[in-house]
Amino acid sequence: MRFTVLAAAAALMITGTPAVQASGGGAQVPRIDWAACGPEHPGFECASVEVPLDYDDPRGATTTVALARKPATDTARRIGSLFLNPGGPGGSGVDFALGAGNALSANLQGRFDIVGFDPRGIGKSDPLHCFKSEADLGEFFEGVPGFPYQAAQERPFFDRYRSLGPECRDDQRIARHMSTADVARDMDLLRRAVGDRKLSYLGFSYGSFLGATYANLFPGNIRALVIDGVLDPELWSSGRQIESDRIATKEEFREFLRTCDEAACVFGPQSEKRWDALLKSVRAKPIELGDQVFTYDAVINSAIGAMYSPSDWPDAAALFDQLSDAAAGSLSVAAEPDYANGFDSYNGNVCADIEYPRDFNSYTAISRYAAAGSEFGPAWWWGNAACANWPVNPDRFTGPWRTRTNAPVLVVGNYFDGVTDFRGAQAANRQLAGSRLLAYAGWGHTAYGVSKCATDHTNAYLLNGTLPPVGTVCPANPNPFLPSAASAEPLFKPSRR
Repeated sequence: MRFTVLAAAAALMITGTPAVQASGGGAQVPRIDWAACGPEHPGFECASVEVPLDYDDPRGATTTVALARKPATDTARRIGSLFLNPGGPGGSGVDFALGAGNALSANLQGRFDIVGFDPRGIGKSDPLHCFKSEADLGEFFEGVPGFPYQAAQERPFFDRYRSLGPECRDDQRIARHMSTADVARDMDLLRRAVGDRKLSYLGFSYGSFLGATYANLFPGNIRALVIDGVLDPELWSSGRQIESDRIATKEEFREFLRTCDEAACVFGPQSEKRWDALLKSVRAKPIELGDQVFTYDAVINSAIGAMYSPSDWPDAAALFDQLSDAAAGSLSVAAEPDYANGFDSYNGNVCADIEYPRDFNSYTAISRYAAAGSEFGPAWWWGNAACANWPVNPDRFTGPWRTRTNAPVLVVGNYFDGVTDFRGAQAANRQLAGSRLLAYAGWGHTAYGVSKCATDHTNAYLLNGTLPPVGTVCPANPNPFLPSAASAEPLFKPSRR
């Protein structure tokens, strides 16, 4: 299996704009006309509603938000709606609800309507299009690496990604209104539309930033709010996420190598030495594996992609083993190609929220800083060049991030999360007064559906408001390379951050 990851991060030191408070109180609450989603999704209902394009003009132009729900099965004890966000940004909440709704409903005793929505500009919600066709999207990536790993690649990469700004934002109204703050405002309007007095929410990865934004804009409107796989909102919104990214993936990847050796996986023994040798070899010369050619950036992105879920680690180890053998002259079978979706909407949201550097020299300087943290740092950094010629949305929210909500927030973090590291969960716990931190001592990105302990605590909180005891740490699952780890296959996988 070949793993890829959408490069994502934020700048080192950027000036933010003044905070924008919750607005749009004059917006009309939409009526939701639910209808069957179709025979391929039995038991699910779909709809679309109109919401204000600009909450500063709540009675003006509108944009469309698509929804899907799994209605509560225990109608006698129905609590309300549970809103979901799978991450990204750019992940489809509609697809997430359709894919995970039955399992979530069962986990929560059928007492919630499980509701997913595509955030504005994403999926079926007035989607942002930077290209005329998928073929044009493919042409955009031709001739550029996944991220520049040689000095000669940096300027062409920067110029190519910088060109996205005008392509994406010109003549598309939605591009000027895709901030997370506006998505939070949409979610509060949807809360009212489904008839809930307070919001119940479960957000993963980037969904943690949406959850934190909602908590700060609407601190009095919360029934139960869970953020799992947590971005530090201060780092993310200020453009300093690379401070975390440059080390987080390294810390989890070292655990990948350690547990590989512990379990005698195919990439061992001495997997760290094999990894270092593989990187040295592929940096000097691409590796042919069957009918695929792997460059240095592809190998790095494969490693980052595997860090999302330990259930993928055996496949990743097998790929690295094959690449190492191929580099030494051995033949092997071709790896399965992969394709990352959501490129347009990812940039539409991130560039709306975060003010990135405009000039090439800043990108190269921050890339050196990122590389000093680990070999994974530049892979997280360079994709932000898409925002170099893309102004932020005036309605974005940049803090302050410290608030007290009317109900405590549950913050869930993994000790070894190479995508949103544990420090992000600790930071959000400090910022959200009265919140409770639940730790999972294992690996991977997000804990719900992976750790039974974390899942049980999350379910109890969503159902009854019961918080885990202060200092609760859920034990790690078995070594991902051992057969006993099969039971740790995740219930579902969040969208890439």
